[in-house]
Amino acid sequence: MSTIKQVKLGSQGLIVPALGLGCMGMTTGFGGDIYGKADEKEAIATIHRSFELGGNFLDTADIYGPFLNEQLIAKAIQGNREKYIIASKFGFEIDGNGQATWAFNGSKAYVKKAVERSLKNLGTDYIDMYYLHRLDTNTPIEETVEAMGELVKEGKVKYIGLSEVSSETIRKAHQIHPLTAVQSEYSLFERQIEELGILATLQELCIGLVAYSPVGRGFLNGTIQKPEDFDENDFRKSIPKYQGEQFYKNVELVNEIKKVAAEKNITSAQLAIAWVIAKGHTPIPGTKRVKYVEENIAAAAVLLTQEDLNRLESIIPLGTITGDRYDVASMKGVNL
Repeated sequence: MSTIKQVKLGSQGLIVPALGLGCMGMTTGFGGDIYGKADEKEAIATIHRSFELGGNFLDTADIYGPFLNEQLIAKAIQGNREKYIIASKFGFEIDGNGQATWAFNGSKAYVKKAVERSLKNLGTDYIDMYYLHRLDTNTPIEETVEAMGELVKEGKVKYIGLSEVSSETIRKAHQIHPLTAVQSEYSLFERQIEELGILATLQELCIGLVAYSPVGRGFLNGTIQKPEDFDENDFRKSIPKYQGEQFYKNVELVNEIKKVAAEKNITSAQLAIAWVIAKGHTPIPGTKRVKYVEENIAAAAVLLTQEDLNRLESIIPLGTITGDRYDVASMKGVNL
């Protein structure tokens, strides 16, 4: 029985649950094992439990694995494809041996190659929501989006979007083919797209925001209180946001958010997700465990008043320095 309200994502006709399920951590390889070891059986059980609760909007990408994540989803949804809304992404170039080259490729030829590969890996003949994962600065965005628009005409893709792009890129793209959504990192802890005016551009053009890492890569759940709480190989240790003096400043902010959550008898992770939903956006918290998907979906029922939003945003006002969300090299690939 569905427990999640349905919302419009963008203005092109796509209806999705108020929150989706980020599947990146469910497999090994790139994007996998970053928050602990992945377990296929538990991951599939998580997808199925999410579905039982109305959470049928799954987010993946060809680079996760590479390919392993899409293949896992194919296994999980087998026989029920039409009951799920599948979003995938392309743009990180993957060579013929299935290895990531770490170059970005948005050329028309690569768009066509990537979609056929994803359709095969997902075991389907259409993808509901298809994003360009990162901008290829060597290919005009108009060329990339024109090729994505052709996929819509061919029925291979229903809706298109971009990820981690600037207002200028969004405007150029939207003129070629209507965008349904843009995917970017967005949370109480990470509001750069608001500061840069990107969010205002999306609202002006009636394009939806799909917010990844709405719980600040798990940091907003409040369990990390000292650097030693990270596992030895936890990739978050490489992120400036969670290093040095900034780490301790951020812990102080999280502890204030925990107080608000405790008053409402919910977790701080649920409060963080509810905040994104209350702002009118679609979060896709990632998990690979049944317990957490149940907790995340319950957050969709949390109602926050304007007073609640004001209080949370007074703890972390717009413009608060919480540290960069990627290392220097990776930051060069966002908001282009």
